[in-house]
Parts: sequence; C-alpha cells; structure tokens
Amino acid sequence: MQKSGWGFLNQERIILALAAALFVAAAIGLPGFLGPDNLIAIVRSVSVLGILALGMAIVIIGRGIDLSTVAVMAMSVAWYLQLLGEGSPDGTALAFVLAGVVGIGLLNGFLVAYADVPAIFVTLASGSFVFGYVRSQLITQDAVPVPSDHWLEVFGGLRYFDIPVEVFIFAALSLGIFAFLRFTKWGRYVYYAGDNPIAARNSGIPVRPMLVLRYVLSALIAFVAGLLTAASLHSINTRVVNSTLLYDIVLVAVIGGIGLSGGKGGVRNVLVGAALIGILLNAMTILDIPLLYQNLIKSSILLAAIVIDGVINPRDEQTAQQGDI
Repeated sequence: MQKSGWGFLNQERIILALAAALFVAAAIGLPGFLGPDNLIAIVRSVSVLGILALGMAIVIIGRGIDLSTVAVMAMSVAWYLQLLGEGSPDGTALAFVLAGVVGIGLLNGFLVAYADVPAIFVTLASGSFVFGYVRSQLITQDAVPVPSDHWLEVFGGLRYFDIPVEVFIFAALSLGIFAFLRFTKWGRYVYYAGDNPIAARNSGIPVRPMLVLRYVLSALIAFVAGLLTAASLHSINTRVVNSTLLYDIVLVAVIGGIGLSGGKGGVRNVLVGAALIGILLNAMTILDIPLLYQNLIKSSILLAAIVIDGVINPRDEQTAQQGDI
C-alpha cells in the first residue's frame, strides 16, 4: 500500500530538529542557559520525567494507557517512607511496598486483559483509589521526609563527573528497556499485540498475560522514579498526584512519536520527546512565565501532538474496538 504524504513525515526527526533549534535559540537569547548548573538541571529534570515516560511507552506501544502511574509513584514511596519513620526495618518496608506496587499493576492488567474494561477507566480509577487509600489510611501528611542517614539520602547526593546519579539510572533503564523491546521475544510480543492483537492471539502469542506484564512493569518503573524523586528532594510530596505531571508524561511519549494506535515507537522516541520538553520547560522557567501559561502551552502542544498522531498513525477498526485510549 502506498504511503500518504503524511507518512513520509518522520515525527521523531521533526521533534529532534525542533529540540535542537530551541536549544540554540535559548543558548543565544537566555542568559545563564548554557551555565553548567542549568544544563545539569535540565538533564536532571528530564531524567525522572523520562523514566516515567519509559513505563508509559511500554503500555502505549501495546495499545493501552496507564493513568495511575503518578499516583503509584508518589503514594508507594510515601508509604515506604512512612513505614521507615514508624520504625519498620528497611527490608520489611520495601517488601510490603513492592507487593503493593506489583498488586496494583496486576489489578490494572487483569481488569484490562481479562475483564475487558477500557484501560483509561481502569487506570484512572485505580490511581484515584491508590491516592485516596494511602493518604487516608497509611500516611499522616502530604509530604513525607526521608529518614536521616537513610540510603536514599546518601544516594541522592551521589555525583559522577558532577552529573547526578539519576541521570545514569535513566540511561541504564533506557538501555535495558531498549534491549527488552528490540532483542527479546517478549518485547516483540508487545509490538505484535499493539499492532494487531487479534492476529497476535491467533498466532499463539500470550496476549493477555503480556498485557498484564506491561502494567506491572509500568508500576515498578513508577516506583523507581518515585525513589529517585525522594532521593533528590529528601522527601516525597503526594500533592504531585494532582499536578500536571501525568500530562507531561503522556506529552513526552506522544510528541516523541509513539503512536497512540499501538505497535509503534520505542525508547528513542522517549529520549527525543524528553529532550524537547525538558528544554522547553527550562526556557519557560528562565523567562519567568507564570505556571498557568506554562500549563496552557504544554496542553496546546499535547493537543497538537495528538492531532498529528491521529493523522500520521490513523486508528483502524480494531483500534477503535479496543476502547483503550
């Protein structure tokens, strides 16, 4: 089948060019943009956002979406720190929290895969439940501090060549997920199921178990991002659940070129999208643009990215029947 004119537009290359152009413009026009501290701040902010977008990307490539990721990130780490503050041994606290994180991932995946509930409703509801239950039953305040001399506090201060450790964690996770998607049969199953779930199931691919696995991976990656956030800030603020972070995650994935119709994209798209958004947010901060207008700009970009994605990656009949996104 002949590609349409839009099909020759490589969204990834366009966004990479825009990111490079924005970087050059900011370097020329904004004082202090090229300062070492500011460049490190850009990379550091992109790291946590990029890690969350990696988890989202795995789900979107498989033709789904996870709106619970920020709630899982913040509330799981808040509960972990609360348990530590109450005197629980580190290993015990970590085991309890990991069990809860995996449990949420399993619940999301089961309801989407086996109960055929649209992912957008499942994950929205589970995210709201996680936030409400943890905040009302398991923690006592919105901001939970890291205990003094805990390994997270030490970990957050690590630097290699003056680069924060979370940058290296982001790089390692990116490499690991790239290898998983590109070189393992389970990774290829993600693309097959996202591109055509019926054909994938008919060919013997365990579509439903793989769908559950994607949501478990998304939850675990969110927990890692939460730990890095707590290590950097020496606390976790649960009010981030009500911020625009979730939209930033989706924006990074979609604007980087991961198709919402499923079966397309990869780690490279996340890196490109994270670079553009990181530079844009930093430039707006230097320009002292009010947060209200920053959110307006980001929402406009997200809307434009979704429209462009709909043109470049049109939804077919099977995609529409999924009702996932």
